[in-house]
Amino acid sequence: MSSVKEPSANPLTLKERMKVPHQHMPEQPAELRVMNFTEVNLGYSTELARQEALRCLECAKATCVDHCPVGVKVKEFVQLIVAGDFLGAAAKIREDNVLPAITGRVCPQEDHCEGACLLHKKVESLGIGYLERFVADYEQRMGAPMAPDAPATGKKVAIVGSGPAGLSAAGDLVQKGHKVHVFEALHEIGGVLVYGIPEFRLPKQVIREQIDKMREMGVEFETNVVVGKTVTIDELFEEEGYDAMFIATGAGLPVFLNVPGEHLNGVYSANEFLTRINLMHAYEFPRYDEPMVDLRGRHVAVIGGGNTALDAIRSARRLGAEKAYVIYRRSETEMPARIEEVKHAKQEGIEFRMLTNPVEFLDDGRGWLKGARCVRMELGEPDASGRRRPMAIEGSEFEIPLHVAIIATGTSANPLIQSTTPGLKTNKRGYIEANEESQRTSRKGVFAGGDIVTGAATVILAMGAGRRAAKSIHEYLSTGEW
Repeated sequence: MSSVKEPSANPLTLKERMKVPHQHMPEQPAELRVMNFTEVNLGYSTELARQEALRCLECAKATCVDHCPVGVKVKEFVQLIVAGDFLGAAAKIREDNVLPAITGRVCPQEDHCEGACLLHKKVESLGIGYLERFVADYEQRMGAPMAPDAPATGKKVAIVGSGPAGLSAAGDLVQKGHKVHVFEALHEIGGVLVYGIPEFRLPKQVIREQIDKMREMGVEFETNVVVGKTVTIDELFEEEGYDAMFIATGAGLPVFLNVPGEHLNGVYSANEFLTRINLMHAYEFPRYDEPMVDLRGRHVAVIGGGNTALDAIRSARRLGAEKAYVIYRRSETEMPARIEEVKHAKQEGIEFRMLTNPVEFLDDGRGWLKGARCVRMELGEPDASGRRRPMAIEGSEFEIPLHVAIIATGTSANPLIQSTTPGLKTNKRGYIEANEESQRTSRKGVFAGGDIVTGAATVILAMGAGRRAAKSIHEYLSTGEW
């Protein structure tokens, strides 16, 4: 296998690399994809991947790696692509990331590795996410076997939650030789990856394939177990004999606007809306008879500007919504959603109502939503998030006719585990307190990470927390020191 110490396989000079155009990802035409839930981005061919990889400057100081939350060795895996060693590139990524086919699709690389790419100073950044997806998909097609490297330690670790933080920790720990058992409350493994991200952005089959690879590595999974109700943390320690615990339950309780009319039929939280579509197969109606409001010919709006908001409204468009709106109280510049997702949404005919905020949902007289009364906003000074604070413009109220409204303004912590685990400290917002580096909590042997500690964040940041937790758990199991 190639090494960074070996001569580069790239035949181009640095000046020549700068002249190679960025290879854009082939995708379904907008007029076709709005009628199906098939994946929008179609993936690189071998030729496109090698051409894009040739653009890498192979920087002496790889700032892209410094800005990756899980520390993927970008320069090394890209060099392997240039050399044509695609399985070697996949193995190199897996040293730090056990879910490359997933992060290659949903990680906001522009905020991390690609945002730090030195090419970005002159031209478009290297397509690191696209390349990661390419080698992960190639590995899957080739059926490369997975196996942990370390001998068994005899230590047992329970992981609560099978989302990105839990899966990342499980992958690292099993490769250290520990016995890892993942408990999932729902009927399918994957957490937010399966219930919160639609098929057209992250196919369920891709998730299942990544989970199967983890099973090959030795990770055990158990569904329909609600830790805190089915079994408690203390019972897992005392009766099941676990040596350490990692809580990675995410932040799944929806946050609402607290405006009149939110109780009306036709008003959903984004969590409920996406779960009905993803886990209850509303996107396969009528093959699956999911009780979702018929959206054909309807007017639908999502309130919020993040990736979840765009996932929801783009799903509604595919379910037949005639009018589909994003209602956001700031400007497009402040939207936290990925640039690519905004572009795709616009291509699909979704209308963006910026600097707009609902103040009331309107009743049709029969308990169903008929519209939203909104106010226009203007931006003031930055708030705690660093974004300019939106302020209502007096006398600017107007109405938007709607049949369905989806609230995507954030989530909060489910208190179930915290309330059933004595001595586990939480902050004033109900999130578990954990050391930022070690992910250790106030309970000996209990670690926590991801959204249940930080609040809602991205898949890759949760995976970073899972990696830090795995490192800390391994140190604890090796030394016994707390």
